[in-house]
Amino acid sequence: MSHHDHSRIEDSLADLALLDMLTAPAPPSAADLAGKAGKKKHAYKRRDADLDPLLLAAAASYGQVTRNHYAHDFYPAVGDPRAEGAYDWTKWQPEDPAARQERRPRLKYVSRQAPRSQKAKDGKENETEGVVAEPLQCADNLPLSSVKPSPPSVASSSTSTTHLPPSAELDVKCVARTRVPTPHGPVFLHLYHNNRDNKEHLAIVVDPAQLQEDSAGLAPSIRSRTLDAVWPNETEMDRITRGAYVGRLSPKSQTPSRPGQQRTDLPNSDVIPCPLVRIHSECFTGETIGSMRCDCGEQLDEAIRQISQPITIPSPSDPSRSVTIPGRGAVIYMRQEGRGIGLLSKIRAYNLQDLGHDTVTANLMLGHQADERGYAIAGAILRDLGLGGDGVEGIRLLTNNPDKMQALEKEGIRIVERVPMVPRSWQRRQHKHESDDVRVHVHEEDEREKGVTMIGTGEVYGEDLDKYLRTKVLRMGHMLPLLSDVSEI
Repeated sequence: MSHHDHSRIEDSLADLALLDMLTAPAPPSAADLAGKAGKKKHAYKRRDADLDPLLLAAAASYGQVTRNHYAHDFYPAVGDPRAEGAYDWTKWQPEDPAARQERRPRLKYVSRQAPRSQKAKDGKENETEGVVAEPLQCADNLPLSSVKPSPPSVASSSTSTTHLPPSAELDVKCVARTRVPTPHGPVFLHLYHNNRDNKEHLAIVVDPAQLQEDSAGLAPSIRSRTLDAVWPNETEMDRITRGAYVGRLSPKSQTPSRPGQQRTDLPNSDVIPCPLVRIHSECFTGETIGSMRCDCGEQLDEAIRQISQPITIPSPSDPSRSVTIPGRGAVIYMRQEGRGIGLLSKIRAYNLQDLGHDTVTANLMLGHQADERGYAIAGAILRDLGLGGDGVEGIRLLTNNPDKMQALEKEGIRIVERVPMVPRSWQRRQHKHESDDVRVHVHEEDEREKGVTMIGTGEVYGEDLDKYLRTKVLRMGHMLPLLSDVSEI
């Protein structure tokens, strides 16, 4: 017979003994209930549950532990945010008792009632006060000993926003930098934080001269001032980890940068061209999945390609000879999807375009402006990189948008030249003068080169792109030449 069956028989016999006691002619005496020495056959088994061995273990570990403490320690409330998976013993972890004493409740209830003993003396135990109690207040920042009720706070809007409270002065800071090899050559990717929105804007700096530890080149290096600044309580390894180094980082070369290491002398703009800069707005559809509704993916690749082109200049020692220096400039990558309306509205605008509306009308129908982008953060990033600001060399801006030029000049950026950004398919059609029936350009095998986006060094083409570009020229004033015959465009 198993132990389990034996226990069931004992429980049944105990039940019968209890039934006989309750139905006996005379009630049992106290001695019969308690049992006497040598007469334990008259004793009755206790009817409450056996003591849980886990309770005994808790008592031995924690000292003074009641059943209530046991239930809260081993089975915390489901509503407790710290008790996720509390009923799953595999996820339970013991906690330091000292840390438990320091824990502060998220919501602290402040009672308006006096202790019961005091209310009984005053004869007001059953009376209710006429003051309406305040709701539970958040007491995260209040000491436990002196929590006072505060007026209810105004509920914040449920609509999420990426903009922070406006501040008196725009502040940008480069928090990280790293080298990234690309098909067009190495670039330095800078990540920026700011106090105007919650977006992480980027700067793609093309300046191969930075790979040389000796910065005495013909042109000054393009470096971030906030990145090279000394941050509080940081070590040299901290500086190197966030990208504040000079030269080529390797196991054998680890040289932290120093504040003010940038050169202040300006190169001769008649000899060395000013850096080529592109302000590029994020475009998921064009850059990631190769959408041909726009030329954004092509523009990003073309901008990095043009900036990376070597520059031929007269030799400083012998003007009759020429030397070649690496291309230099930057692409400021702004997280302004869909000309500032966001990816959701952009997708909806695409559906409106399929219904026959152009890109400007689609934005207006959705309650947006034709262009909601801003360039204050882009201007601050350029100044941090030492491009176009006061006392530094100007920039050559790669753009077709006159509004972008005006906005950057309003931010104090000095633009010495505008470099047009002509779509590759339009360049090909204008230069080769292909016939009207050739609408789709098929790349030959030797033309299939890789670029930095889904499009690569290829070109965007098609009816959707032509309609999009014509709208930007005719309705948004972009400075892009149009052929007189639509079929040739």
